[in-house]
Amino acid sequence: MDDGSTDGTKEMVNSFKDARIFYYWDKNSGGPAKPRNRGIKFSKGNWIAFLDSDDSWKPNKLEICIENISEQVDLIYHDLEIVYSSPKIFQRKKARTRKLKKPILIDLLINDNLICNSSVIVRKNLLEKVGGINESKCLVAAEDYNTWLRIANLTNQFFYLPHALGYYSKHSGSLSNKNMSSPTRYAIKEFLGILDNQQKVKLEARIRYISGRFCYLNLNYAKAKKELLFVLKKGSITLKVLSLLMIINILIRYKN
Repeated sequence: MDDGSTDGTKEMVNSFKDARIFYYWDKNSGGPAKPRNRGIKFSKGNWIAFLDSDDSWKPNKLEICIENISEQVDLIYHDLEIVYSSPKIFQRKKARTRKLKKPILIDLLINDNLICNSSVIVRKNLLEKVGGINESKCLVAAEDYNTWLRIANLTNQFFYLPHALGYYSKHSGSLSNKNMSSPTRYAIKEFLGILDNQQKVKLEARIRYISGRFCYLNLNYAKAKKELLFVLKKGSITLKVLSLLMIINILIRYKN
């Protein structure tokens, strides 16, 4: 599914001369949900494997995933190696996830989206049951998260492969470099009713951390401090420690 590219993709795909490859171009829709839904609609198989344009798979990715398909599995996901456009020391080398705890829906809500889109293969009928991927502009960069939540509302049969079977590209133009607090709120809002008050506070702290960290990295220290102070009071131990380090650094910068 080509979402409005002008870089010679069509000519490159046609050069393969392979009847198994279906190419479809449409003008840019402003987000990845619409072309993904087109691909789901045109697909003929029982399983959908996602691959974003700036990511890639290792040659054995599909083979290993397919080997783990069973009646007890509805969605498979795995780790990805991270490829940076501007590598620096101490950057993470893997987009590492983990085995989600049941109920999957609660784990995903409380502990964030741990599933990379380009790692997923999922039953097509589940995507159809949840009405496909939400194409709202409010969800751009979090539409995959919302999709996993809606699927987790139907099944707990998520299977984690602890192997890096592909590559995730991280660069300045990545959608992941935006402030994800707003699309995250939109992604989770339909499920807030199933959480108790303690879980809601923990979730709020996680979203405030997302916002605070983004503001910190973009030098908006006043807003970052406000968000991170909330996390310091209500967040998990890990988020409290990370927030404290940023707050200390903010105070040092203000002092100087």
